[in-house]
Amino acid sequence: MSSTDPPPAMPGVSADPAHQPEEKWGPVVLTISNSVLPLEKLSPTPSSLDGMTQAVEDDLRNLGCNLIQTAGKLLKLPQVAMATGCVMFQRFFYSKSFVRYSMEVVAMGCVCLACKVEEAPRRARDVINVFHHIKQVRQGKPIKPVILDTEYISLKNNIIKAERRVLKELGFCVHIKHPHKLIVMYMQLLGYEQHDKFVQMSWNFMNDSLRTDGFVRYQPETIACACIYLSARKLGIPLPKKPSWYEILNVEEDDIRDCCYRIICLYQRSKPVQEELEKVVDSLKAALDETRKQARQEVASSVAGVDSPASQPGSPERQGAKTGGEVVERRRGSEGERSRSRSQDRGQSRKRKKHKRERSHSGSDRDKKDKREKKGKRERSWSHSPISKGRKGGGGRSRSRDRQYSSHRTGQYLSHERFDKGDSRVAWDKDRRDKYDHRGYQEKYKKGERDHYRR
Repeated sequence: MSSTDPPPAMPGVSADPAHQPEEKWGPVVLTISNSVLPLEKLSPTPSSLDGMTQAVEDDLRNLGCNLIQTAGKLLKLPQVAMATGCVMFQRFFYSKSFVRYSMEVVAMGCVCLACKVEEAPRRARDVINVFHHIKQVRQGKPIKPVILDTEYISLKNNIIKAERRVLKELGFCVHIKHPHKLIVMYMQLLGYEQHDKFVQMSWNFMNDSLRTDGFVRYQPETIACACIYLSARKLGIPLPKKPSWYEILNVEEDDIRDCCYRIICLYQRSKPVQEELEKVVDSLKAALDETRKQARQEVASSVAGVDSPASQPGSPERQGAKTGGEVVERRRGSEGERSRSRSQDRGQSRKRKKHKRERSHSGSDRDKKDKREKKGKRERSWSHSPISKGRKGGGGRSRSRDRQYSSHRTGQYLSHERFDKGDSRVAWDKDRRDKYDHRGYQEKYKKGERDHYRR
């Protein structure tokens, strides 16, 4: 077989690729470009469907990413971990609403998850302490440590649940390609890697763009070019135009301008206040709960308005009432047939038992049966009774004979006729009590009547 010959075909598989079965893939696709969402998912957002305005939603996204970055600085996390947490935060709230999920708890969960993804793990307790400290500083309250009570335990459990929920909603696609390295590479391409102010400003724009939804709209190459473009315009640094430097990097100018516009709008906004945003979210949540409550009441009233199963037209009792009780009579007839069949079955079982009793068994079978019956019955033991002591010498005597002999030993022989009477029974009981009375024994022993007990 030469090197140019085609490989041998597998048994049961056609060699022609046109006739090969088409491979079917599942709905889960694990790629780095998954962080970019399609346009139909970007609008309308779940929060807008719950009645939240676009301005409030943008402020909540800005505030959540700001909390993640501030907490990352206090936790001494790498910049890549903070960027990963911000991107996951933005992606999560494009599938869930701010009204239904707490922004602060989800931000904590994103920080914990980003620490694990970027291999810089931090404890949930440290994350809670840092967020608590940030909240106290921004509200101007005295700094106090977190009290380890039931609220702390509940918050910790909610953070763990939020972390799992983020993983589920993102389809476990949590590895994100960040434009940090791309900015340095593009600066080297343009020949400005030694221009520290240019590089630092581009880096700052890139970090600030994490507070917008640019990372879920554009590829990292587009964001890196937009940050370089903004920094060059700000510092008045000329960039190549013929050909345009971004065309070499396979980036369109419209995308760069749109990304720059979103970054500039971030600076023109007023600083969001967490307390005011929480009030707006609480009002929307109360309205949502009220609509849910009304929907439940409507469902309950509709269910209560429906008749019971016995009163429905398909019910056997309703049909029987309409047709003059024919169904009821059929039921009674079927019950009578069932009772007759049960009585016949009982009679047949009795005949079978009688037939079994009349059958003759061999001697071995009878012995086995007797042993089984003896084994099943519990026999009474007379070993501890005073009568059995007298039976040891007599072998197989009956109880009446034992009583006669015991009374003979005490000098009172009782015949069967006298024993059957009540007075003889009383006398025998008295003699028996005297025999086993310790006090009487002691008195007779003191008097010297020892021969009576030596018999």
